[in-house]
Amino acid sequence: MSAANSRRPGTHLGRRALVLGATATAAGLALPGTAQAATFGYTDDGTNYVIDTGANLVFKVRKSNGDLSSLVYRGTEYQGYGGNNSHIESGLGSSTVTIRQSGSTILVSVTYGTLKHYYAARSGENNVYVWTNKADTSVSATRFILRVKAGLFLNDEPDSYTYTNSTIEASDVFAKPDGQTRSKHYSKLRVMDYNYVGWTTGSVGLYVVRSNHEKASGGPFYRSLLRHQSADGGGLYEILYYGQNQTEDQRFGLQGPYVIALTDGGAPSSSLYAGTLITSWADSLGISGYVAAGGRGRVAGVGITGRNTTYAYTVGIANSAAQYWGSARSSDGYFSIAGALPGTYTLTVFKGELGVYTTSVTVTAGGTTTLNSIAIPSTNDPSNASAIWRINDWNGTPSGFKNADLMTYAHPSDVRAAAWTGNVVIGSGTETSGFPCYIWKDVNSGLLVYFKLTAAQAAAAHTLRIGVTTAFANGRPQVVVNDTWTSAIPSPPTQPTSRSLTNGSYRGNNNTFTYSVPASAWLTDTSQYNVLKINVVSGSGTTSYLSAGTAIDALDLLT
Repeated sequence: MSAANSRRPGTHLGRRALVLGATATAAGLALPGTAQAATFGYTDDGTNYVIDTGANLVFKVRKSNGDLSSLVYRGTEYQGYGGNNSHIESGLGSSTVTIRQSGSTILVSVTYGTLKHYYAARSGENNVYVWTNKADTSVSATRFILRVKAGLFLNDEPDSYTYTNSTIEASDVFAKPDGQTRSKHYSKLRVMDYNYVGWTTGSVGLYVVRSNHEKASGGPFYRSLLRHQSADGGGLYEILYYGQNQTEDQRFGLQGPYVIALTDGGAPSSSLYAGTLITSWADSLGISGYVAAGGRGRVAGVGITGRNTTYAYTVGIANSAAQYWGSARSSDGYFSIAGALPGTYTLTVFKGELGVYTTSVTVTAGGTTTLNSIAIPSTNDPSNASAIWRINDWNGTPSGFKNADLMTYAHPSDVRAAAWTGNVVIGSGTETSGFPCYIWKDVNSGLLVYFKLTAAQAAAAHTLRIGVTTAFANGRPQVVVNDTWTSAIPSPPTQPTSRSLTNGSYRGNNNTFTYSVPASAWLTDTSQYNVLKINVVSGSGTTSYLSAGTAIDALDLLT
């Protein structure tokens, strides 16, 4: 059975998704594939509220704690494994749970201290709409997990460890007999890359369609676990704040809806995607913290100049309360970010994942803030600096370096990884592809870069720059030139404290280390190669791939 991966708006949906629009429902129209015999409504079985969507989906919500305790589609139970229900975090505990019907909508409300959680069903739809309003840190993480029974969507994707036979790190990274690695962390996707996660058998699809993540943390490039599967069952996640590779403090307030969608095997309807979903039917439901479309605003930019058109550019706006983003059009840099809460935001233009421009922008309810063309100063992009040599281009990611792509869905020890050694010679043509994307103190510290200088270059001091995208255990580079000059140990920048390099993520805080190398460090014989040694230093970390390490963006020697 195959696993369904990410789709983007506008892609072909294959089999038609069993989703009814609110307009069609209100008009009483019967769309193909909709079960008309079922009756929309709810009952109380004493332990659960039982909601029948009037289509092919019946689900239950536990009255004592707000858990999703059953999810039956076309007569088959999909919810649950290991005796656990689906819920926020690991379950909320004793909660106040109420239910009411308003026309063609049924809303279940869950209150647990300051946290409020909601499930909504629409008549004739095989969807469950979910909102979570977290007001403070009384619940540590913001994660909803849909637990799925074992054996229903068997697959051998990178985030499935059904067929593994050994644990190689902590309790969540595993190896198969053939040496390939698997983990729930190996999604390969940034949050901006997917609209939904789930699986399909070809005849049944089960998905979680993500929300707009306005109350999440980490921006458009955040990487997190999205789903997992083992012999015990599977999980689909909506993660807003997890404490894993987080680069920002958590945000509070209402997030949603994210949608549990069941289909006849095809992808979820694009009408459920965060950028296209219309929820005017929820405006009058009394959901705490809900802001209707009319109370939101839009930011638009007529264009961006100073771009390197080799790269995709993303525009993000963020403040302590919310975050949003949109892609800049490749032809002229035009962008539009809609559905933003009113407020003043920091707007950042990213080349790849590297911030190259910031300004302030204010969003007003019901209005559009139009920005004149943004001009990125040449000096804002480190790639524009004149260099004697450069390895990789500055873009805020390790892309292009050895093993970079693989490390978003595999462990460094994976049999598919090329050797983590990587001494390179400037001018060889393989400087980037031969240089490892990650360097660890206990694995490959001491990488060498060989290069020649002209007499004029050797007679002058130069600035060496090393850009990194994250670090584990405060790993940072100290450099040695020709075994005669050693740099000071730089201070560690602020980075996430959780595992990253072994968990499928290079995404931390981009940082540039700068070293002023004196002329006395260079060889005066221009026929000889100068040797740059890059060591990783730190007093933290353990051994092997959990020793202190860092992910490389680019390195260069300026003129």
